Amino acid sequence: MTGLCRSNRFGSLVSANMWHSRSILIFLCCVVPLLLQPSLTASQELDDENDFDYDPCSQLGPNNWGNLNAQWRACGTGKQQSPVNVDQSCAPPDPNLNALSTAYQSADAIMKNRGHDIMVEWPSGGGTLLIGSKPYELKQCHWHSPAEHTFNGIRYPLELHMVHQSKIDNEIAVIGIIYGVGQFPDTFITDKMMSALSEFISTGQNKSNLGITRPPWIPCRSPYYRYLGSLTTPPCTEGVIWTLMKQTRTVSREQLDLLRDAVHGNDNARPIQPLNGRIVSLYQRPRKEFSSELSTQINFFGGIDPSS
Repeated sequence: MTGLCRSNRFGSLVSANMWHSRSILIFLCCVVPLLLQPSLTASQELDDENDFDYDPCSQLGPNNWGNLNAQWRACGTGKQQSPVNVDQSCAPPDPNLNALSTAYQSADAIMKNRGHDIMVEWPSGGGTLLIGSKPYELKQCHWHSPAEHTFNGIRYPLELHMVHQSKIDNEIAVIGIIYGVGQFPDTFITDKMMSALSEFISTGQNKSNLGITRPPWIPCRSPYYRYLGSLTTPPCTEGVIWTLMKQTRTVSREQLDLLRDAVHGNDNARPIQPLNGRIVSLYQRPRKEFSSELSTQINFFGGIDPSS
C-alpha cells in the first residue's frame, strides 16, 4: 500500500507538472506573439478631432500633444519627428535610392471628414508601393493645408499624404505631394469628390461613398526626397519612411477652398520639427533621361520644380 501510495503521488505530481507545462506552452504560443506584434493602434492616426487640435495657443495644440496622452509622448520627446524643412542645397543625392516602384489600382473608396482633415480611404487597399523588396499597401490619402513640409523654408498652400502600411511588420511609408495654387486643377480630386466636399459643408455629414477611385499617379522616375520621420498627428509614431516628391503640383482655388471649408476653414499643419542630425537624401534620375519627359510632366500636373 505504501508503494502504491507513493506511486499515485508521483503520478499526480507528474500530471500536475505536465498540465503546468502545457499551460506555459499555450501562453508562449498564443499570448507572447500578440505582445511582440507591432501595435496597430500605435501606428494609426487618430480619427477623433476632439482629442487634439492645431491651435498653437490651445491646451490641445501641437506644443502640448506629448502631454495629453501617455501613448503620445513621442510628440514631445521624439527625435525623429515630422514634418521637416527640406534645405534643397543640403540634400545629397543618394546612389542607393531607386526609382519609385508603384502598382496602384482603382478600387472602391470612401471619403471621410475626420474633423481635422479630409481622407480618402480604400478599405480593400489601393495597390502597393515597393521600397527595397518590401511591399507597402496604400491605405488612404489625406490633405493638410497649409502644407506641412517646407522647401527652403517656403510653405505651400496644400500637401497630400499617401499613407501605406506593410503587412509584414505594420511599418508605415508615406508619399508627400506639395501643391501650389494654379490654373490646372489636381486631377486626383474628381468632380465626385468635389460634390462630396460640398455636401460635407452644407449638411455636416462626414462620410461619402466615392465608388471606384484611382489613386494619384506617381511617375516612377520622378525625383524625390527621402528621410526617416514620424506621423504628423498623434501618436506621432516614429520609424515612418517619408518620400517627398520634389516637383510640386497645382490645385485650383476652388479645390483648395473646399478642402479647407470642410474642416471649418482651420489650418491643419503641424509646425516644422528639428532634424536632429537626420539627413534628407535626394533621388535624382540621370539628367539625360530627365529632359525628355520634363515638359510632359509640367503639362500634366501644371507644377514646377521648386529648386529651379
